Amino acid sequence: MSGGTTAAVRPVRWGILATGGIAARFTADLRTMPDATVAAVGSRSAASAEEFARRFQIPRAYGTWAELAADPDVDVIYVATPHSAHRDAVRECLRAGKAVLCEKPFTLNEAEAKELVALARERDVFLMEAMWMYCNPLVRRVAQLVADGAIGEVRTMHADFGLSVDVPATHRLLNPELGGGALLDLGVYPVSFSHLLLGEPADVTAWARLRNGVDVNTGVVLGHASGAVAALTCSLESDTPRTASVTGTAGRIEIPRGFFHAERCVLHRAGRDPEEITVPGPGDSYVHQAAEVMRALRAGERESPLVPLDGSLAVMRTLDAVRARIGVRYPGE
Repeated sequence: MSGGTTAAVRPVRWGILATGGIAARFTADLRTMPDATVAAVGSRSAASAEEFARRFQIPRAYGTWAELAADPDVDVIYVATPHSAHRDAVRECLRAGKAVLCEKPFTLNEAEAKELVALARERDVFLMEAMWMYCNPLVRRVAQLVADGAIGEVRTMHADFGLSVDVPATHRLLNPELGGGALLDLGVYPVSFSHLLLGEPADVTAWARLRNGVDVNTGVVLGHASGAVAALTCSLESDTPRTASVTGTAGRIEIPRGFFHAERCVLHRAGRDPEEITVPGPGDSYVHQAAEVMRALRAGERESPLVPLDGSLAVMRTLDAVRARIGVRYPGE
């Protein structure tokens, strides 16, 4: 999206690539934003794209990704395919010169992610992973508190995300062909939260129960050069608390259920009463990351400082290291 007065005031025109549940949620949130408009939707199925367009009153529907990427009236494309298709979909859009917001996890592995980052930088096109947690106001507040030394030097961090799901082996969550498993779908949140607060680890230890060639119950311990330790879990077999906490030499911060889209946390410090910190809602919304994308586009930025590309690559390296330790490999790797 070019700079200038006209571009700065008109709504940012979004294209939606894919028509599943996450694409629907994101589109619904975009429609609440006065400075955004959904201009087109694309899918590998023309019928699916047309039905999605009718549902959300989108003016144009395409039966191929290439047609969506070629639409001159689209500024940025949101990629919401299964993980296994992220590389091909994002590559199609970047080659057409379109800015891209790609769902998490960025790709199946670091090699694919590096390919996309290199292409975006070569073409001078905006690219961002849709790690909406990083744009959540409460999570940003927690990160600032930690950076400001509110709890001293961080020593331990805990986070978990587990769901009890009952799906057939062909479902994307259990299908290795589609990048299934608890780690990439759910564990990416605890791992990314750890990276946000502690950076990339020096050591990775992991264990998992496997089913159908993917992980369904996984534990990860990340060790850092500072001496800090992160204990993280994810599961497709149990409904876990989905909480997070970070503890330092002078206190701790506890985030309740749904830590990745929370609206409040509690700061504990020695000699003081617990302090509840709240931010305006809704936390469970995609508007925060959409707003960050649009801010960056209007500023002429090629990546977001909230979700930097090098950070996404670092998270993929950690996820690769975890999979190496638990024995999960995807077809073609």
